[in-house]
Amino acid sequence: MAKRKTKFVCQACGYESAKWMGKCPGCNSWNTLVEEVEITGGKNGHQTELDTKQASKPERITAIASQKEPRVTTSLKEFNRVLGGGIVPGSLVLIGGDPGIGKSTLLLQISAQLAEKDLQVLYISGEESARQTKLRADRLGITADSLYVLSETNLFDISNQIEKISPSLVVIDSIQTIFREEVTSAPGSVSQVRECTSELMKIAKTNSIPIFIVGHVTKEGAIAGPRMLEHMVDAVLYFEGERHHTYRILRSVKNRFGSTNEMGIFEMKEAGLREVLNPSEIFLEERSRGASGSTVVASMEGTRPVLVEIQALISPSSFGNPRRMATGVDANRVPLLMAVLEKRVGLMLQNQDAYIKVAGGVKLDEPAIDLAIAVAIASSFRDQSTKPDDIFIGEVGLTGEVRRVSRIEQRVREAAKLGFKRVICPDNNLDGWTAPSSIEVIGVKSVEETLEVGLKY
Repeated sequence: MAKRKTKFVCQACGYESAKWMGKCPGCNSWNTLVEEVEITGGKNGHQTELDTKQASKPERITAIASQKEPRVTTSLKEFNRVLGGGIVPGSLVLIGGDPGIGKSTLLLQISAQLAEKDLQVLYISGEESARQTKLRADRLGITADSLYVLSETNLFDISNQIEKISPSLVVIDSIQTIFREEVTSAPGSVSQVRECTSELMKIAKTNSIPIFIVGHVTKEGAIAGPRMLEHMVDAVLYFEGERHHTYRILRSVKNRFGSTNEMGIFEMKEAGLREVLNPSEIFLEERSRGASGSTVVASMEGTRPVLVEIQALISPSSFGNPRRMATGVDANRVPLLMAVLEKRVGLMLQNQDAYIKVAGGVKLDEPAIDLAIAVAIASSFRDQSTKPDDIFIGEVGLTGEVRRVSRIEQRVREAAKLGFKRVICPDNNLDGWTAPSSIEVIGVKSVEETLEVGLKY
Protein backbone atom coordinates (compact mmCIF):
# COMPACT_ATOMS: atom_id res chain seq x y z
CA MET A 1 0.00 0.00 0.00
CA ALA A 2 1.19 3.48 -0.83
CA LYS A 3 1.70 5.79 2.12
CA ARG A 4 0.98 9.52 2.16
CA LYS A 5 3.71 11.61 3.69
CA THR A 6 3.64 15.36 4.28
CA LYS A 7 6.72 17.51 3.72
CA PHE A 8 7.51 21.18 3.26
CA VAL A 9 9.38 22.21 0.11
CA CYS A 10 10.99 25.60 -0.57
CA GLN A 11 9.57 27.07 -3.79
CA ALA A 12 12.80 28.99 -4.44
CA CYS A 13 15.54 26.36 -4.08
CA GLY A 14 13.78 23.01 -3.52
CA TYR A 15 14.93 22.49 0.08
CA GLU A 16 12.83 19.84 1.85
CA SER A 17 11.93 19.85 5.53
CA ALA A 18 9.76 17.67 7.74
CA LYS A 19 8.27 20.74 9.44
CA TRP A 20 7.43 24.28 8.44
CA MET A 21 10.01 27.02 9.02
CA GLY A 22 9.66 30.71 8.37
CA LYS A 23 13.12 31.00 6.82
CA CYS A 24 14.51 28.45 4.39
CA PRO A 25 17.94 27.15 5.55
CA GLY A 26 18.93 26.49 1.93
CA CYS A 27 18.51 29.92 0.33
CA ASN A 28 17.63 32.12 3.35
CA SER A 29 14.31 33.14 1.76
CA TRP A 30 11.33 33.93 3.97
CA ASN A 31 7.88 32.28 3.70
CA THR A 32 8.79 30.04 0.76
CA LEU A 33 8.20 26.63 2.40
CA VAL A 34 4.93 25.13 1.10
CA GLU A 35 3.31 21.93 2.30
CA GLU A 36 3.26 19.10 -0.25
CA VAL A 37 2.02 15.52 -0.06
CA GLU A 38 4.43 12.77 -1.09
CA ILE A 39 3.20 9.26 -1.91
CA THR A 40 5.75 6.62 -0.95
CA GLY A 41 5.77 2.88 -1.38
CA GLY A 42 3.63 1.11 -3.99
CA LYS A 43 6.59 -0.43 -5.86
CA ASN A 44 9.57 -2.15 -4.39
CA GLY A 45 13.00 -0.83 -5.13
CA HIS A 46 14.23 -3.97 -6.98
CA GLN A 47 15.16 -3.69 -10.65
CA THR A 48 13.10 -5.84 -12.99
CA GLU A 49 14.51 -8.20 -15.63
CA LEU A 50 13.24 -5.88 -18.38
CA ASP A 51 15.11 -2.93 -16.87
CA THR A 52 18.27 -5.02 -16.73
CA LYS A 53 18.00 -5.94 -20.43
CA GLN A 54 17.46 -2.31 -21.45
CA ALA A 55 20.23 -0.93 -19.28
CA SER A 56 23.15 0.60 -21.19
CA LYS A 57 26.63 -0.88 -20.93
CA PRO A 58 29.95 0.95 -20.63
CA GLU A 59 31.98 1.42 -23.82
CA ARG A 60 35.60 2.30 -24.45
CA ILE A 61 35.86 5.95 -25.36
CA THR A 62 38.11 5.07 -28.31
CA ALA A 63 35.40 2.75 -29.70
CA ILE A 64 32.66 5.41 -29.66
CA ALA A 65 32.11 6.83 -33.15
CA SER A 66 32.40 10.62 -33.40
CA GLN A 67 29.73 12.32 -35.45
CA LYS A 68 28.57 15.89 -35.95
CA GLU A 69 25.18 16.66 -34.47
CA PRO A 70 22.60 17.28 -37.22
CA ARG A 71 20.83 20.59 -36.82
CA VAL A 72 17.58 22.11 -38.01
CA THR A 73 18.07 25.75 -39.02
CA THR A 74 15.49 28.51 -38.91
CA SER A 75 15.22 31.69 -40.96
CA LEU A 76 16.52 33.75 -38.01
CA LYS A 77 20.31 33.57 -38.22
CA GLU A 78 20.68 35.23 -34.83
CA PHE A 79 18.59 32.48 -33.21
CA ASN A 80 20.63 29.77 -34.95
CA ARG A 81 23.92 31.26 -33.77
CA VAL A 82 22.80 31.53 -30.14
CA LEU A 83 21.98 27.81 -30.20
CA GLY A 84 25.37 27.01 -31.76
CA GLY A 85 24.27 26.63 -35.39
CA GLY A 86 20.66 25.46 -35.18
CA ILE A 87 18.25 23.23 -33.29
CA VAL A 88 19.66 19.83 -32.31
CA PRO A 89 17.16 16.92 -32.48
CA GLY A 90 16.43 15.49 -29.04
CA SER A 91 17.55 18.63 -27.20
CA LEU A 92 15.64 20.22 -24.33
CA VAL A 93 15.95 24.03 -24.32
CA LEU A 94 14.74 26.33 -21.54
CA ILE A 95 13.87 29.96 -22.36
CA GLY A 96 13.29 32.48 -19.58
CA GLY A 97 12.46 36.16 -19.54
CA ASP A 98 10.29 38.86 -18.02
CA PRO A 99 6.52 38.83 -18.69
CA GLY A 100 5.60 40.49 -21.99
CA ILE A 101 9.18 40.55 -23.29
CA GLY A 102 8.32 38.42 -26.35
CA LYS A 103 9.09 34.78 -25.49
CA SER A 104 5.85 33.44 -26.93
CA THR A 105 6.19 35.64 -30.03
CA LEU A 106 9.71 34.37 -30.70
CA LEU A 107 8.79 30.70 -30.30
CA LEU A 108 5.66 31.07 -32.40
CA GLN A 109 7.73 32.63 -35.19
CA ILE A 110 10.29 29.81 -34.96
CA SER A 111 7.49 27.24 -35.04
CA ALA A 112 5.95 28.84 -38.12
CA GLN A 113 9.29 28.96 -39.96
CA LEU A 114 9.85 25.23 -39.42
CA ALA A 115 6.23 24.46 -40.33
CA GLU A 116 6.74 26.28 -43.63
CA LYS A 117 9.48 23.73 -44.37
CA ASP A 118 6.82 20.97 -44.14
CA LEU A 119 7.91 19.93 -40.65
CA GLN A 120 5.25 18.99 -38.09
CA VAL A 121 5.35 21.44 -35.16
CA LEU A 122 3.26 21.18 -31.99
CA TYR A 123 2.79 24.41 -30.01
CA ILE A 124 1.34 23.68 -26.55
CA SER A 125 -0.01 26.66 -24.65
CA GLY A 126 -0.95 26.23 -21.01
CA GLU A 127 -1.61 29.92 -20.41
CA GLU A 128 -3.67 30.85 -23.47
CA SER A 129 -6.50 29.23 -25.36
CA ALA A 130 -6.12 28.10 -28.96
CA ARG A 131 -8.16 31.12 -30.07
CA GLN A 132 -5.79 33.52 -28.29
CA THR A 133 -2.82 31.85 -29.94
CA LYS A 134 -4.59 32.20 -33.29
CA LEU A 135 -4.96 35.95 -32.72
CA ARG A 136 -1.21 36.26 -32.19
CA ALA A 137 -0.58 34.13 -35.28
CA ASP A 138 -2.81 36.43 -37.36
CA ARG A 139 -0.86 39.44 -36.15
CA LEU A 140 2.40 37.74 -37.16
CA GLY A 141 0.99 36.63 -40.52
CA ILE A 142 1.35 32.90 -39.82
CA THR A 143 -0.59 30.59 -42.16
CA ALA A 144 1.40 27.33 -42.04
CA ASP A 145 -0.76 24.17 -42.15
CA SER A 146 1.88 22.02 -40.41
CA LEU A 147 1.69 24.07 -37.21
CA TYR A 148 -0.59 22.46 -34.60
CA VAL A 149 -1.81 24.34 -31.53
CA LEU A 150 -2.88 22.56 -28.34
CA SER A 151 -4.24 24.25 -25.21
CA GLU A 152 -3.53 21.67 -22.50
CA THR A 153 -1.87 21.47 -19.09
CA ASN A 154 -2.11 17.75 -18.29
CA LEU A 155 1.23 16.11 -19.08
CA PHE A 156 -0.40 12.73 -19.74
CA ASP A 157 -2.61 14.19 -22.50
CA ILE A 158 0.36 16.16 -23.88
CA SER A 159 2.43 12.98 -24.11
CA ASN A 160 -0.37 11.20 -25.97
CA GLN A 161 -0.66 14.02 -28.51
CA ILE A 162 3.11 14.07 -29.06
CA GLU A 163 3.05 10.32 -29.69
CA LYS A 164 0.07 10.68 -32.03
CA ILE A 165 1.36 13.59 -34.15
CA SER A 166 5.10 12.72 -33.94
CA PRO A 167 6.20 16.36 -34.48
CA SER A 168 9.65 17.64 -35.41
CA LEU A 169 9.47 20.35 -32.74
CA VAL A 170 7.47 20.80 -29.53
CA VAL A 171 7.01 24.10 -27.67
CA ILE A 172 5.74 24.12 -24.06
CA ASP A 173 4.46 27.54 -22.93
CA SER A 174 5.00 27.41 -20.02
CA ILE A 175 6.44 24.71 -17.76
CA GLN A 176 4.88 26.34 -14.65
CA THR A 177 1.37 25.53 -15.95
CA ILE A 178 1.99 21.83 -16.71
CA PHE A 179 1.16 19.20 -14.09
CA ARG A 180 1.30 15.44 -13.55
CA GLU A 181 -1.68 13.78 -11.90
CA GLU A 182 0.58 11.54 -9.82
CA VAL A 183 2.11 14.55 -8.08
CA THR A 184 -0.31 16.00 -5.57
CA SER A 185 1.18 19.51 -5.34
CA ALA A 186 -0.15 22.47 -7.35
CA PRO A 187 1.11 23.33 -10.86
CA GLY A 188 4.20 25.52 -10.71
CA SER A 189 5.47 24.02 -7.46
CA VAL A 190 8.98 22.63 -7.17
CA SER A 191 7.80 19.02 -7.35
CA GLN A 192 5.59 19.57 -10.40
CA VAL A 193 8.23 21.52 -12.33
CA ARG A 194 10.90 18.93 -11.56
CA GLU A 195 8.78 15.90 -12.45
CA CYS A 196 7.29 17.45 -15.61
CA THR A 197 10.70 18.54 -16.89
CA SER A 198 12.10 15.08 -16.22
CA GLU A 199 9.28 13.49 -18.23
CA LEU A 200 9.71 15.96 -21.10
CA MET A 201 13.44 15.25 -21.16
CA LYS A 202 12.68 11.53 -21.45
CA ILE A 203 10.30 12.20 -24.36
CA ALA A 204 12.87 14.39 -26.13
CA LYS A 205 15.75 11.92 -25.79
CA THR A 206 13.69 8.82 -26.59
CA ASN A 207 12.01 10.19 -29.73
CA SER A 208 14.77 12.64 -30.86
CA ILE A 209 12.28 15.52 -30.71
CA PRO A 210 13.63 18.97 -29.79
CA ILE A 211 11.49 20.53 -27.06
CA PHE A 212 11.48 24.21 -26.09
CA ILE A 213 10.04 25.02 -22.68
CA VAL A 214 9.26 28.53 -21.43
CA GLY A 215 10.08 29.27 -17.79
CA HIS A 216 8.80 32.10 -15.64
CA VAL A 217 11.35 34.30 -13.88
CA THR A 218 11.42 35.62 -10.34
CA LYS A 219 11.61 39.30 -9.40
CA GLU A 220 15.42 38.90 -9.17
CA GLY A 221 15.50 37.81 -12.83
CA ALA A 222 16.34 34.11 -12.25
CA ILE A 223 14.21 31.30 -13.67
CA ALA A 224 11.55 30.26 -11.16
CA GLY A 225 11.57 26.76 -9.75
CA PRO A 226 14.35 24.54 -8.46
CA ARG A 227 17.93 25.28 -9.51
CA MET A 228 18.02 21.68 -10.70
CA LEU A 229 15.86 22.75 -13.65
CA GLU A 230 18.77 24.51 -15.35
CA HIS A 231 21.00 21.47 -14.84
CA MET A 232 18.48 19.09 -16.42
CA VAL A 233 18.08 20.89 -19.75
CA ASP A 234 20.62 21.03 -22.60
CA ALA A 235 20.51 24.80 -23.10
CA VAL A 236 19.34 27.80 -21.09
CA LEU A 237 18.45 30.99 -22.96
CA TYR A 238 17.47 34.33 -21.44
CA PHE A 239 15.34 36.80 -23.40
CA GLU A 240 16.25 40.25 -22.09
CA GLY A 241 15.45 43.87 -22.83
CA GLU A 242 13.29 46.75 -21.73
CA ARG A 243 9.60 46.20 -22.41
CA HIS A 244 9.21 49.81 -23.58
CA HIS A 245 12.22 49.61 -25.94
CA THR A 246 12.18 47.87 -29.30
CA TYR A 247 15.42 45.87 -28.97
CA ARG A 248 15.55 42.42 -27.40
CA ILE A 249 18.61 40.34 -26.53
CA LEU A 250 18.61 36.53 -26.58
CA ARG A 251 21.50 35.35 -24.43
CA SER A 252 22.81 31.81 -23.96
CA VAL A 253 24.10 31.02 -20.47
CA LYS A 254 24.31 27.24 -20.95
CA ASN A 255 24.60 25.23 -24.14
CA ARG A 256 25.78 21.66 -24.47
CA PHE A 257 25.91 21.98 -28.24
CA GLY A 258 27.58 25.38 -28.66
CA SER A 259 29.28 28.37 -27.07
CA THR A 260 27.97 29.87 -23.86
CA ASN A 261 27.40 33.60 -23.40
CA GLU A 262 26.41 33.88 -27.06
CA MET A 263 24.09 36.77 -27.85
CA GLY A 264 21.51 37.54 -30.54
CA ILE A 265 19.85 40.91 -31.12
CA PHE A 266 16.23 41.30 -32.24
CA GLU A 267 13.99 44.27 -32.84
CA MET A 268 10.32 44.09 -31.91
CA LYS A 269 8.11 45.24 -34.77
CA GLU A 270 4.36 45.23 -35.23
CA ALA A 271 4.64 42.07 -37.31
CA GLY A 272 6.91 40.28 -34.82
CA LEU A 273 10.62 40.06 -34.09
CA ARG A 274 13.18 41.04 -36.71
CA GLU A 275 16.84 40.08 -36.35
CA VAL A 276 19.56 42.74 -36.16
CA LEU A 277 22.61 41.51 -38.06
CA ASN A 278 24.95 44.39 -37.08
CA PRO A 279 24.15 45.37 -33.47
CA SER A 280 27.19 47.65 -33.13
CA GLU A 281 25.69 50.15 -35.57
CA ILE A 282 22.38 50.07 -33.69
CA PHE A 283 23.98 50.77 -30.30
CA LEU A 284 26.10 53.66 -31.63
CA GLU A 285 23.67 55.35 -34.03
CA GLU A 286 22.40 57.89 -31.46
CA ARG A 287 25.76 58.65 -29.86
CA SER A 288 26.50 62.32 -29.18
CA ARG A 289 29.91 63.01 -30.70
CA GLY A 290 32.09 65.34 -28.70
CA ALA A 291 30.14 65.03 -25.42
CA SER A 292 32.06 64.52 -22.19
CA GLY A 293 31.52 61.33 -20.23
CA SER A 294 31.04 59.15 -23.32
CA THR A 295 33.34 56.32 -24.41
CA VAL A 296 33.05 53.30 -26.71
CA VAL A 297 34.21 49.80 -25.81
CA ALA A 298 34.46 46.60 -27.86
CA SER A 299 32.94 43.89 -25.67
CA MET A 300 32.93 40.19 -26.49
CA GLU A 301 29.52 38.53 -26.31
CA GLY A 302 30.32 34.88 -26.86
CA THR A 303 32.19 34.75 -30.17
CA ARG A 304 30.94 38.14 -31.38
CA PRO A 305 32.55 41.54 -30.68
CA VAL A 306 29.93 44.22 -30.00
CA LEU A 307 30.71 47.93 -29.84
CA VAL A 308 28.62 49.78 -27.27
CA GLU A 309 28.68 53.23 -25.71
CA ILE A 310 29.33 53.71 -22.00
CA GLN A 311 28.07 56.96 -20.50
CA ALA A 312 29.08 58.52 -17.18
CA LEU A 313 27.70 61.52 -15.35
CA ILE A 314 29.72 62.92 -12.42
CA SER A 315 28.16 65.76 -10.44
CA PRO A 316 28.72 67.27 -6.98
CA SER A 317 26.78 65.46 -4.27
CA SER A 318 24.16 67.18 -2.12
CA PHE A 319 24.22 64.44 0.52
CA GLY A 320 26.71 63.14 3.03
CA ASN A 321 27.05 59.84 1.20
CA PRO A 322 27.51 60.26 -2.58
CA ARG A 323 25.33 58.09 -4.81
CA ARG A 324 26.80 55.37 -7.00
CA MET A 325 24.36 54.04 -9.59
CA ALA A 326 25.05 51.76 -12.55
CA THR A 327 22.83 50.37 -15.31
CA GLY A 328 24.12 47.61 -17.56
CA VAL A 329 27.31 46.93 -15.56
CA ASP A 330 28.10 45.51 -12.13
CA ALA A 331 27.24 48.18 -9.55
CA ASN A 332 30.21 47.08 -7.38
CA ARG A 333 32.63 47.82 -10.21
CA VAL A 334 31.91 51.57 -10.23
CA PRO A 335 33.12 52.48 -6.69
CA LEU A 336 36.15 50.23 -7.22
CA LEU A 337 37.21 52.10 -10.37
CA MET A 338 36.48 55.46 -8.74
CA ALA A 339 38.76 54.50 -5.85
CA VAL A 340 41.53 53.66 -8.34
CA LEU A 341 41.09 57.05 -10.04
CA GLU A 342 41.30 58.81 -6.66
CA LYS A 343 44.38 56.94 -5.42
CA ARG A 344 46.39 56.50 -8.61
CA VAL A 345 45.36 59.51 -10.72
CA GLY A 346 44.48 62.08 -8.06
CA LEU A 347 40.87 62.81 -9.00
CA MET A 348 38.81 63.97 -6.01
CA LEU A 349 35.65 61.92 -6.49
CA GLN A 350 34.68 61.24 -2.89
CA ASN A 351 32.14 64.10 -2.86
CA GLN A 352 30.75 63.38 -6.34
CA ASP A 353 27.63 61.46 -7.38
CA ALA A 354 28.33 58.92 -10.13
CA TYR A 355 25.82 57.56 -12.65
CA ILE A 356 27.00 54.95 -15.17
CA LYS A 357 24.91 53.60 -18.02
CA VAL A 358 25.42 51.27 -20.98
CA ALA A 359 23.45 52.73 -23.88
CA GLY A 360 20.98 50.48 -25.67
CA GLY A 361 19.94 48.34 -22.70
CA VAL A 362 22.87 45.90 -23.03
CA LYS A 363 24.30 44.19 -19.96
CA LEU A 364 28.11 43.88 -19.97
CA ASP A 365 29.95 41.56 -17.61
CA GLU A 366 33.61 41.20 -18.53
CA PRO A 367 36.83 42.81 -17.20
CA ALA A 368 37.67 44.37 -20.58
CA ILE A 369 35.16 47.20 -20.03
CA ASP A 370 37.00 48.57 -16.96
CA LEU A 371 39.16 51.00 -18.91
CA ALA A 372 36.22 52.50 -20.83
CA ILE A 373 34.29 53.05 -17.58
CA ALA A 374 37.29 54.71 -15.92
CA VAL A 375 37.89 57.02 -18.89
CA ALA A 376 34.17 57.93 -19.04
CA ILE A 377 34.22 58.86 -15.32
CA ALA A 378 37.36 60.98 -15.73
CA SER A 379 35.97 62.59 -18.88
CA SER A 380 32.76 63.66 -17.14
CA PHE A 381 34.59 64.85 -14.01
CA ARG A 382 37.03 67.01 -15.99
CA ASP A 383 34.36 67.92 -18.56
CA GLN A 384 36.79 66.94 -21.32
CA SER A 385 35.52 64.77 -24.16
CA THR A 386 37.30 61.85 -25.75
CA LYS A 387 37.94 61.71 -29.46
CA PRO A 388 34.84 60.39 -31.26
CA ASP A 389 36.89 57.81 -33.17
CA ASP A 390 38.60 56.26 -30.11
CA ILE A 391 37.84 52.91 -28.49
CA PHE A 392 39.07 51.88 -25.03
CA ILE A 393 39.69 48.23 -24.13
CA GLY A 394 41.37 46.85 -21.02
CA GLU A 395 41.07 45.52 -17.49
CA VAL A 396 42.05 47.88 -14.67
CA GLY A 397 43.90 46.56 -11.62
CA LEU A 398 43.85 48.05 -8.13
CA THR A 399 47.35 49.47 -8.60
CA GLY A 400 46.18 51.40 -11.66
CA GLU A 401 47.74 49.09 -14.24
CA VAL A 402 45.95 48.14 -17.47
CA ARG A 403 45.94 44.36 -17.89
CA ARG A 404 45.63 42.29 -21.05
CA VAL A 405 42.30 41.04 -22.38
CA SER A 406 41.29 38.13 -24.61
CA ARG A 407 40.49 38.17 -28.34
CA ILE A 408 41.94 41.59 -29.02
CA GLU A 409 42.18 40.85 -32.77
CA GLN A 410 38.43 40.39 -33.19
CA ARG A 411 37.70 43.54 -31.17
CA VAL A 412 40.06 45.68 -33.27
CA ARG A 413 38.72 44.31 -36.58
CA GLU A 414 35.16 45.15 -35.55
CA ALA A 415 36.25 48.68 -34.62
CA ALA A 416 38.02 49.14 -37.96
CA LYS A 417 34.98 47.86 -39.84
CA LEU A 418 32.81 50.57 -38.26
CA GLY A 419 35.25 53.35 -39.11
CA PHE A 420 37.05 53.98 -35.80
CA LYS A 421 40.58 55.37 -36.09
CA ARG A 422 42.28 54.53 -32.77
CA VAL A 423 42.15 51.70 -30.25
CA ILE A 424 43.68 52.26 -26.81
CA CYS A 425 44.36 48.83 -25.33
CA PRO A 426 46.81 47.10 -22.92
CA ASP A 427 50.44 47.25 -24.00
CA ASN A 428 50.80 43.49 -23.38
CA ASN A 429 48.19 42.80 -26.08
CA LEU A 430 50.28 44.25 -28.93
CA ASP A 431 52.50 41.24 -29.64
CA GLY A 432 51.78 38.36 -31.99
CA TRP A 433 49.29 39.92 -34.40
CA THR A 434 48.93 42.68 -36.99
CA ALA A 435 46.21 45.33 -36.85
CA PRO A 436 44.34 46.51 -39.99
CA SER A 437 46.05 49.37 -41.80
CA SER A 438 43.02 51.67 -41.38
CA ILE A 439 43.23 51.81 -37.57
CA GLU A 440 45.94 52.81 -35.09
CA VAL A 441 46.51 50.66 -32.02
CA ILE A 442 48.05 52.39 -28.99
CA GLY A 443 49.30 50.33 -26.06
CA VAL A 444 49.06 51.73 -22.53
CA LYS A 445 50.32 50.41 -19.21
CA SER A 446 48.35 52.48 -16.67
CA VAL A 447 45.12 54.43 -16.27
CA GLU A 448 47.06 57.67 -15.92
CA GLU A 449 48.78 57.06 -19.26
CA THR A 450 45.41 56.27 -20.84
CA LEU A 451 43.96 59.61 -19.74
CA GLU A 452 46.95 61.45 -21.20
CA VAL A 453 46.39 59.72 -24.54
CA GLY A 454 42.59 59.61 -24.67
CA LEU A 455 41.37 62.92 -23.28
CA LYS A 456 41.57 66.15 -25.27
CA TYR A 457 43.06 68.90 -23.14
